[in-house]
Amino acid sequence: MRLYTLSKRHFVLVFVVFFVCFGLTVFVGIRGPKVIQTSAANFSLNNSKKLKPIQILSNPLSTYNQQLWLTCVVEFEQSKEMSIQIKFLMTVKVDGVAQDGTTMFIHNKVHNRTRTLTCAGKCAEIIVAHLGYLNYTQYTVIVGFEHLERPIKEMNFTWKTYDPSFSQLEIWFRFVFVVLTFIVTCLFAHSLRKFSMRDWGIEQKWMSILLPLLLLYNDPFFPLSFLVNSWFPGMLDDLFQSVFLCALLLFWLCVYHGIRVQGERKCLTFYLPKFLIVGLLWLASVTLGIWQTVNELHDPMYQYRVDTGNFQGIKVFFMVVAAVYILYLLFLIVRACSELRHMPYVKILDCIDFRSALSPAEFLSFYGLLNFYLYTLAFVYSPSKNALYESQLKDNPAFSMLNDSDDDVIYGKRTQRCIFIMMLTWPVDEQLKMRSQIRV
Repeated sequence: MRLYTLSKRHFVLVFVVFFVCFGLTVFVGIRGPKVIQTSAANFSLNNSKKLKPIQILSNPLSTYNQQLWLTCVVEFEQSKEMSIQIKFLMTVKVDGVAQDGTTMFIHNKVHNRTRTLTCAGKCAEIIVAHLGYLNYTQYTVIVGFEHLERPIKEMNFTWKTYDPSFSQLEIWFRFVFVVLTFIVTCLFAHSLRKFSMRDWGIEQKWMSILLPLLLLYNDPFFPLSFLVNSWFPGMLDDLFQSVFLCALLLFWLCVYHGIRVQGERKCLTFYLPKFLIVGLLWLASVTLGIWQTVNELHDPMYQYRVDTGNFQGIKVFFMVVAAVYILYLLFLIVRACSELRHMPYVKILDCIDFRSALSPAEFLSFYGLLNFYLYTLAFVYSPSKNALYESQLKDNPAFSMLNDSDDDVIYGKRTQRCIFIMMLTWPVDEQLKMRSQIRV
């Protein structure tokens, strides 16, 4: 692999290029538009003791807005309590408004959920409704509050959607990474075309899996979410992301364990424990995502953090499995430390970590970090210039002296091996003459 032939200067250059490319994505994120745009719709209750249903009309929307949230902040009159919690029943009915102004019923029924309002000086924001995809250019939401007995001064409603400018930036950002990933995948496959799969290292085998998964992670079908009014493109994107991230977690386990386990790696003892740990993480994340999508399609008030009775159980299960994964990975890294001391620069690139994204800079840097990380690994794990020559030398029976046993070396063939290696650069006739002399 190229990693073993890099000089210090080239190794530093690889890191410099990596961080320069990563810095460009961070700069684009900082200078780019915000992820979420908000528009407030205040409604005064006029000191009414009885809450009547409130009708709120959204701003005109497009497919670039992607999703729609309606949130509410309640303001009580002269509340002196420092901290209070109030349970009440909230009802919501969502209607879609078509381009010609006609009203279409989305669910044709009123949804109701019990919510808990937490106030500590100022009441926390609550999510009234959430639409995962937009079928109409405008929406009307009728909100009702029941069993909210405290006097209310005002309710502030806020619409939240994706900024259309950010959606356009995300389309181009993903398109660029799809093209780059496709090019890197083709180049990496082209560099391995002359080698048999049994000659591939464990890192090269994993890169042949991770690069196509990275192509799916960048989601070449992402523009479909703006062309098709369906939940399927969004769920497909979530599935691609979960598969790639779990494959990356599995890659780290296999690579660090592979440092200590050379030769044949049995499926039962080497791969099965790793598949079990990472598979449980993938199963928990996918189950939660599918459950949330299905419920949101039938109920815009659904929130998995509030309405899923087993959410805390799933969360605890996920955290326990994640803790087991981290401990297992640390154990493999510690065991591999003795081997890493004898390998120049090996596996250092595998220690790069990533964090979840919230702001535009973090969101774009998250995708940039994963992509450039895989591109860097593809470069350092690609075959070196002399890899084909060394592979043919190892497999050629005429050069079997390179596979002598330790006993042969101890009893005098070390000198012959050195002479034979030097012969490889001589002309053919000189090689044949020297071989006959050695045999004698």
